[in-house]
Amino acid sequence: MEESTSLKQANGISVPHCTNTKESLERVKNNRPTPKNEEHNVWNNAFLLLLCTFLTVALLLILEGCRPPSEPWLLLGSGITKLWDWGALQVVVTFTVLQGVLYCLPFGKVIEGKVGHDGRCIKYSMNGLHALSVTLLLLAALWQRGIFRASMISGQVPQLVMACAAVSLLLSIALYLRSFRARPQQLVNYGHKGNFLQAFALGRERDPSIGGIDMKLFVMVRIGFIGWALVDICYLLTEIEERGWPSPPLLLVVIFQMIYILDFLIDEESVLPTKEYTEDGIGFLMILGEYIWIPFYSSVPGYFLLHRPTHLNPIAVTLICLIFGIGFIVYYLSNSQKDGFRKNPNDPAFAHLETLSSPSGRKLLVSSWFGWVRHPNYLGDILMTLAWCLPCGFASVLPYLPALQCTNLLRGRAAEIEKACSSKHGAAWREYCRRVPYKLVPYVY
Repeated sequence: MEESTSLKQANGISVPHCTNTKESLERVKNNRPTPKNEEHNVWNNAFLLLLCTFLTVALLLILEGCRPPSEPWLLLGSGITKLWDWGALQVVVTFTVLQGVLYCLPFGKVIEGKVGHDGRCIKYSMNGLHALSVTLLLLAALWQRGIFRASMISGQVPQLVMACAAVSLLLSIALYLRSFRARPQQLVNYGHKGNFLQAFALGRERDPSIGGIDMKLFVMVRIGFIGWALVDICYLLTEIEERGWPSPPLLLVVIFQMIYILDFLIDEESVLPTKEYTEDGIGFLMILGEYIWIPFYSSVPGYFLLHRPTHLNPIAVTLICLIFGIGFIVYYLSNSQKDGFRKNPNDPAFAHLETLSSPSGRKLLVSSWFGWVRHPNYLGDILMTLAWCLPCGFASVLPYLPALQCTNLLRGRAAEIEKACSSKHGAAWREYCRRVPYKLVPYVY
């Protein structure tokens, strides 16, 4: 989403499968911030302005296309006046405040991340799973007592998107103004190409914290992923309210996505070594992406099925479950192997794995999962995303947009990683590519 996520992989979980025992603690556990004299990459101003202006509109158009053709479009004629709803704004503000309160509760563990500008490690509260549990329990209690109806959410998704965009804008303005009180070493250096648009959209301050809440972790995990889970659950509850039971296609979508979200929250600390945390600032694009793109774009298949239900026979259900299961196994096991090898390559569990020594002093893992394709974790991610789009059938391409975006995003990220690895590891990386010629799909690509 979208500041960088296919979801989890696009949120930056993309550390190469190589390690060095000398650098492990420094680069993985403590992740140094970008040196203040190093210029950060800048985006094309026209493209940046286009994203800031039309990202919300693009999402609204996708959501409109998911509704039955017989229904009038909200973006045309008098319907556009219905896009703003003060009740939707209250929902978004309440959800934001709730997540802020849950972030501060003494649940879960506190992890030390990268070294901050003051020379001390920044501490992060890893209680996202607890926050999700409390939020879902609160939602279930309100729904069971009849105080809350899920159709209050699913019935005004466009209005919620507009409210989220408004809150994102206000929060971005607040962080931008706050950054003028920060020390120079806390700011992202955009060099001579930097301007207001770059600083506002991409972020001026690298590690802003408000009231003890790390804003990057807050918007990426608490707003983005917990918001996504709530939207999914509300779609499911809406079908129960209207039909008495959930349809198998929608149930599959929600179960698959909840498994993905839970896996992310269980391993929440895995985001800390990523570029988004160690180098980038937090600006309007990241905040907007987490408020609207992760919760509402990622759940487009569920929204589509809610408005245009489909039917799946037992064979189709079995095949879709098989695709998701294979994807999750590949994704989970390859990530576990990569992370374990990166942290401790001398672990006896990896003694049977073949490696290549790099001139940089690192070791490249070239067997097992990474002897199959060079980015097996990305392949697993793509298969899972495809699996939760398939229940929508083939009447429209719209519910497949998340899978298409995921594939394109991870393909591009793989290319970035390979370019960096080729530069760093030289002949060792070229030998690895010779041994394992396929990036994502065996014998295909």
